[in-house]
Amino acid sequence: MAALLETKRNPVAAFTRGVVRALLAAALIWCSGAIAAADDNLYRAQTVVTGQGEPNRIIGFGACLEDVLIKVSGQPMLASDRRLAAYKSRAREFVSSFDYHDQYAGKPHHDEQGTRDRPYDLTVAFDQNKIDGILAKLGLKPWRSQRPALGVFVEMLHGPKDFIVTSDGTQSDLQRDALAAAAGKRGMRFVLPETAALTSANVAAAGLLKTPPAQLSAIVGPRGGEAILVGQLVWDDKDLGWATQWRMAWRGRDYKWQFRGVTFDEAFRRGIGGAAQVLSGNGDPGRSK
Repeated sequence: MAALLETKRNPVAAFTRGVVRALLAAALIWCSGAIAAADDNLYRAQTVVTGQGEPNRIIGFGACLEDVLIKVSGQPMLASDRRLAAYKSRAREFVSSFDYHDQYAGKPHHDEQGTRDRPYDLTVAFDQNKIDGILAKLGLKPWRSQRPALGVFVEMLHGPKDFIVTSDGTQSDLQRDALAAAAGKRGMRFVLPETAALTSANVAAAGLLKTPPAQLSAIVGPRGGEAILVGQLVWDDKDLGWATQWRMAWRGRDYKWQFRGVTFDEAFRRGIGGAAQVLSGNGDPGRSK
């Protein structure tokens, strides 16, 4: 009754308040959906398998389980944890759903090749409560807080070539794709610098590792970069791989970690993974074994 009287006295104000309430309700629904979607993504992983047979599917389940446990916890050291073997052998017990995508969809079969021999992207969703339970048994917990977006600066040094991976440089195409894959695998967001911004800030590849984090933050901060991750990849002919070092300053502390003899895809996975380890409070990647 009171609402009806108020509407009669001031219909414009009442209408405005109604619209505001509707928008707030919609925003709450949208936010809840976005949070749920983000959580769902953390508990989902993808791998490549040959065919849709059960033996390869079980192997794929195990690989995806490891990725999800690392992604949800932010602890990349789980990859070398022997305790995971027992859980990976029972991985299908923790799966809530899965599906396939044929990488050769629309392309004709060759010779005797059928669905058995074709490569498929296997996407696996895991039960959230069961994953959280495994982490608890491993002495870890889900990293549910808002994950800072990484401002990533990487120097690639291969013989005479020496450049910083950027968001717009054509020579960075492969590295951008590898970084995106690494970030997705570890549940992280990242921002790369633009070429013009680096030039304007007088930041060059050769001196990148010595550039103060505050100077780098000013480059990617406006684009959403919150935590600065700096890396250097140097090609080593002897190891036939990249010698890599990473550094990151976070909450008043400097972190450094390095390794060598890996592809740049693996180097980026370890760089992004090390950053996730720091940000999630799972220790120093430079001291992890």
